[in-house]
Amino acid sequence: MKYHVVLSKPVDLASFNQRAEADHCPRHIMWNLSQQLNATVHKPEHHPITAIDRICARIAGQPEHWALGRALVSQLDENDFVYCQGEDVGLPLAILCKLRGKRPKLAMAVMAPDRPRVRGALQLFGLANQIDLFLTNTKVKSDSLCRYLGLTSDRVFIFSEQTDVKFFTPGEPSPQKTRPIVASAGLEQRDYHTLAEATHNLDLDVRICAVSPNATAKQSRFPNPMPSNMTAQHYDWTDLRQLYRDANVVAISLLQNQYSAGLTVLMEAMACRRPVVMTRTTGLAEQLIDRGVVLGVEPGDAVGMRQAIMQLLNHPEQAEALAQQGYDLIQQEHTSELHIERIITAFKLVAEWEPVIAPQWSFPFHLRRASSELT
Repeated sequence: MKYHVVLSKPVDLASFNQRAEADHCPRHIMWNLSQQLNATVHKPEHHPITAIDRICARIAGQPEHWALGRALVSQLDENDFVYCQGEDVGLPLAILCKLRGKRPKLAMAVMAPDRPRVRGALQLFGLANQIDLFLTNTKVKSDSLCRYLGLTSDRVFIFSEQTDVKFFTPGEPSPQKTRPIVASAGLEQRDYHTLAEATHNLDLDVRICAVSPNATAKQSRFPNPMPSNMTAQHYDWTDLRQLYRDANVVAISLLQNQYSAGLTVLMEAMACRRPVVMTRTTGLAEQLIDRGVVLGVEPGDAVGMRQAIMQLLNHPEQAEALAQQGYDLIQQEHTSELHIERIITAFKLVAEWEPVIAPQWSFPFHLRRASSELT
């Protein structure tokens, strides 16, 4: 079986790895995964984009994902195993494979299965029988996929959240620190208005890393104007790590969402052994709140956010105990190494399956002409 990893973005994994080895950034999961699988990495760059790619991008993904899919599909057969990093690049490839009658083993990560475009493409093109394994990060998303695609539970793999515990590690606070710090990070589904309301008149600094690995992250609420004790700026990787180390509390304030926003920051903060206050949302955050590893508040509850932050600032022994619980949990269940090991085990099992037999299916009539140009 020949393995392939298909990226959603044109990341230079080799350069990323060199920076990680120099302790300038965390290791990239896709680099380590591709190395352990001896996989060929494909990314959406330098592939000519056609008019039909732009039209098909209305169905799923971006034009560059369709261009990559067209370049890749002709290379694939039943001896190939392809892992697509996200639905943005996975759906175009699955559709193109179906049009060409190609049946490589396909695994695809799906982070938003209930978004109309994702659900529509999966159902319209009958992709339940083209994609062998769906990967997602919560049981809610897994149940949704199984329900509307009619999948058995073994067709969906729930992967654990992870972080690089060799990069994100506990450490001493900066000598320049003069008063307590509440740290936060990220842009996707963030509610910094509530965080500002909770902290604006407290004798502390609120420092936000206003950067997101999700380039499409647009939904966030910032106060206008910002309180005098709150700043939001870009932090590079090493500065972000130091921000966690400086923090007395890491506060992850979220809008109500179903996309498991904030989990990357949660993992990084716990790996740096910092106590976390987080908005209760469906999935891992809710589970950790119920287990007492994270202090939880309801969405939009500035009073509850303030009380949780002050509880930890006024009771450092509780904050330290909470931080240690989170740190131990990361080391036991959420390291990059465990994440990759579990994914590879799932892939190896799927590689041994007989192909899913697709029922009789015909391409929607109004798209047949476009399909001939695509393939």
